[in-house]
Amino acid sequence: MDLEIDSDHLKVLPHHQYITADGISPSTVSPSPIDQFRTWFKEAVEGGKVQEPEAMSLSTATPEGIPSARMVLFKELDHRGFVFFTNYTSRKSQEILANPHAALVFYWREVHRSVRVVGRVEKFSQEESAEYFHSRPVGSQLGAWASKQSSVVAEGEVHERLKKLEHKFGQNVPLPEFWGGWRVVPNEVEFWIGKPSRLHDRVRYLRVPGTTDDSPEWKIERLSP
Repeated sequence: MDLEIDSDHLKVLPHHQYITADGISPSTVSPSPIDQFRTWFKEAVEGGKVQEPEAMSLSTATPEGIPSARMVLFKELDHRGFVFFTNYTSRKSQEILANPHAALVFYWREVHRSVRVVGRVEKFSQEESAEYFHSRPVGSQLGAWASKQSSVVAEGEVHERLKKLEHKFGQNVPLPEFWGGWRVVPNEVEFWIGKPSRLHDRVRYLRVPGTTDDSPEWKIERLSP
């Protein structure tokens, strides 16, 4: 990438061309976006080229429609949707509680693929959250207790709190009541492959209205690049 920069202006110069041998169409993808994502994610991980394939952008919004976005880590896929874990008092959780809808974007630059997800958000059960929480390193478990996520803190405050928690819990750290998982249950999923001249392959799944979360049906369409 080349840049043009002066005292008050930054401009990104023409981007390189995407060169990809593979492609997608409504006739070649799986009938289910969950199965299609599972295939792509497995390829991203096992191919060895993609750095942090689990990294995804999570966008939420207030009831007034003011958006916010941040990077989080995708942790689980089941038949209902995409799961991540966080502090329930954080900005993202508070926006989800007030407006339970979200969008996800995975971008795997190294293989010129992206996946976009839009859907309703539901809370993971306490039992499911506890199972994941106790699979984490003890340091990460303590960190969940120590961080009042998204709140303003003084220098050194979090580390002081961490020391006290290490003394209190030792190696047996309980699940905080303010921490757990969210699941994005999709009603729209798009798969994208970068192509030369910006003529990208885009295939979108739209959930058929009236179908259930456990057995959704999907309309599959090609989108213009």
